[in-house]
This record gives sequence, structure tokens and C-alpha cells, in this order.
Amino acid sequence: MTENPPIILWFRRDFRLSDHAALSAACRTGRPVIPVFIHDQGVEELGAAPKWRLGLALEEFERSLNVKGSRLVCRRGDALGVLQALVAETGAGAVFWSRQYDPQSMARDTAVKAALKDSGVTAESFPGHVMFEPWTVETKTGGYYKVYTPFWRAVKERHVPSPLPAPEGFTAPQEWPQSEVIATWDMGGEMRRGAAVVQQHVAVGEQAALERLHEFVTDKVEYYKAERDFPGIDATSHLSENLTYGEISPATIWHAGHRAHHEGAKGGEHFLKELVWREFAWHLMYHTPHIAKESWREGWEHFPWSEDAEAPQVLAWKQGRTGVPFVDAAMRELYVTGTMHNRARMIVGSYLTKHLLVHWRIGQKWFEDCLVDWDPAANAMGWQWVAGSGPDASPYFRIFNPETQLDKFDADRKYTDAWIAEGRSDPSATALSYFDAVPVNWRLSPADPYPSPIVGLAEGRARALDAYANRGF
Repeated sequence: MTENPPIILWFRRDFRLSDHAALSAACRTGRPVIPVFIHDQGVEELGAAPKWRLGLALEEFERSLNVKGSRLVCRRGDALGVLQALVAETGAGAVFWSRQYDPQSMARDTAVKAALKDSGVTAESFPGHVMFEPWTVETKTGGYYKVYTPFWRAVKERHVPSPLPAPEGFTAPQEWPQSEVIATWDMGGEMRRGAAVVQQHVAVGEQAALERLHEFVTDKVEYYKAERDFPGIDATSHLSENLTYGEISPATIWHAGHRAHHEGAKGGEHFLKELVWREFAWHLMYHTPHIAKESWREGWEHFPWSEDAEAPQVLAWKQGRTGVPFVDAAMRELYVTGTMHNRARMIVGSYLTKHLLVHWRIGQKWFEDCLVDWDPAANAMGWQWVAGSGPDASPYFRIFNPETQLDKFDADRKYTDAWIAEGRSDPSATALSYFDAVPVNWRLSPADPYPSPIVGLAEGRARALDAYANRGF
């Protein structure tokens, strides 16, 4: 062990320099800091779009570190084995990281911490990608919150520490360990030709995230509550993408939104509520980890959803070829941009799980593969909320009508016109780009006729209500 042993700083989903507790703590010691990213099994199992977007985040973060006179050491393999090898190579005396709160990551981190400590290496974790760590928010009786509104009331006046500044510089080790080249991992390989299309719609890195936040609080937050449900209006912050990779901290967003709210912005508080909805998702993921793969509410395990992921109706849903314009526009937006408007997510989720009676896990898995802002807690809670099996899903039999929803939230058809090309003499560039992104073997063309509905909306609704009634729900 050297007299001034380095600290290995293990990055996972926290690719920023500001408001980074583990980074700030490591730099305050004055010891050499070795930033590390490990391409482990958890990374390997990511869907196509989130894995590709993670690769972009890594490359941008590597550039940010280089500007500060540092580097990002990238290795592939089992997390513990890689860290133990790096400790041996560098003489590091400590490993720091930001906490994660999903069950798979917590199990890995617990094992890593125990093994490192057993070998005499300091292992320390710091608050991660939430403002309120899940075990710090309790009901009056000491339990966890199962309903969002009481959770919001419990945290809305809580003190959120001011964001930490980025360190001015890093102390480098005398010798850097070898690093693999990110590009050789081919993290975008599964995106195929879709990568070039989606690339036009992402905003990668800490600086891009801060610019998005500034634009939102300057130009959009005033009208956020009034306009956020209209997918044809650019009224949202688009920060979910950057939050997913930790390119901005929720506390940084909270303080900006809080200032706007107290300065009189009409949409300020509603924006803060949406940020806390994400916190609530992670609260539930921590306390009820089965939400990720199993119905959250008891009694839903025998609901008669179809689990045939290869069924023709499921393929039509994935392709945006259901014959229901709101659903199809949303599914095409997803394939082109890697994101989907929140109102549209509710519509496509309700249509799949209720009009088609397809299991929410099939929709969850498709989103996991296609979303660049894929968040395991928010995705699981969102799908279960709309399916009826999750928290806050009351009334559970709510069935969104895509036609009336379209008339209400896209009356001028700006949204559907932006994403549907068939049957139009002069389709938009975004609508045409869908055909550049989809797999060639789908054999889709903008010259195809627009499909007839695969199921009648009244028929699908009646079938869903009958299923609820016959199962005793």
C-alpha cells in the first residue's frame, strides 16, 4: 500500500461532475482519484436503446473527465473481480460509489462491499440518483408509502441540500491502469440502422442536460401544467433521458423548479410533483422489489391477460399499425426518438393491457428495449398503474378511449400528423423517418395503406370490463 493510496471511483448511472457526493468526497481527500466504469452483466442485459444511449453517455463523460485532466478507466467483466484487479494494480485503498436502489444492483453492491472490506479495502457508498433515499421517508406508523399523494405531502417541504459544485480538478495517479476502448464494446450494435435516426433526437451529457433545464425554466415552466398533456406541444423538459444516466441530479432540477414556483410560475409546483412521482417509483422499487416483474397488487396474478408476445396483434402494436391513430403515432414516436410523450404512454399502455388484454410485462419489455430514458422503477410502476395491478391505480378498471383522448389532447391532429405517413400526400419528415428506423424485415413503406383497426374500441372495452367482472375484481 502506498503512502497516499488512490481512490477508485466506480461510476454506474451518475455521469456528471456537479452534485456528485461520491466524487466530491473523493476529491476532498486530496488523494489520487481513478474514475472507473465496469461493463458487467447488468449492462449486458440492457435493452437495445438504453445500452446504446449508455454508450453515448460514457463517451461524453470520458471527454468531460479529460478536460479536467482525468480519465475514465473502462473494463468489462464481473464487478467484484474487476475492482479487485484494479485495487491490486493501482494499490488503491478505497472504492467509492453512488448507491443504486433496484434489487439486482443492491445485491451486487452488498456483495462487493463485504468482499472489499474483508480484504482491508475501504468501501463506501454515497446517496445516488434520488433526492430522498427510500428508507428515509416513512409514514406516521413507520411503514412505507403506498399512495403517491401522501408521499408528496410528506416530502414537498423537506430540505433538499443545494447541489454540490463540480470539483476544480482531479489528483491523478502516478500511473494509470489500462483501459478498454468503449467503441470496441459495440454498445449500439442491437440498434442497427435505427441508431442514426434516434441519434438526431438525443441530448447527451451534463452540459446538454443543464441547457435543457435552463430552457425549460426560462420558456416552458409557466405553461407546464396547462400544456403538458398535449403531445403536439413541446411543453415538457425532456430531462427524463438525462436523469436516467445521471447527467443531471434530481436535486439540481428540484432547486430550479422550486425557484420558478416561488417566483410565480404557474406550472412550477406541478413540475415538482412530476419529479417526485419518479421518487415515489424508486420508493416502491426499494420497499416492494417484486413490482419490477410481478403484479404489485395481490390477486392479479391470475388475471386473464395474454402472454403471447409473438401474437399478430402484439406485433401490430409494436409497429404502430393498430389502426388507432393516437396509439400508432405514439409507438412511432418511440421508435424514432427513443422517448414517448407521457400522455401517449398512458394511451398505448391502456390499449395493450385492456383493449387487447395483453399482459403488461410484454409492454414493459418493449419499452425496456426501445426507450433511451428507460428507468426500471418508473417503467414498472407506469405499466402497472395503467394496467390496474399497480399502486395508485384507482379505479383499476379505467380504460382510456384513444379516440376521445385524441379529440381532447390532439384536436388539431398535430401529433398524429407528425408521426403517421400513410394516406398523406405530403407526410412530415418525422413520419417518414420511422421507415428509415424500423427493421427491414418488417417490410413497411409509407406507400402502404393505413390499416383498419385490429379491434373495435367498443368491443375491446366490453371484453376488458367482462374480464374484470368475471375475475371478481
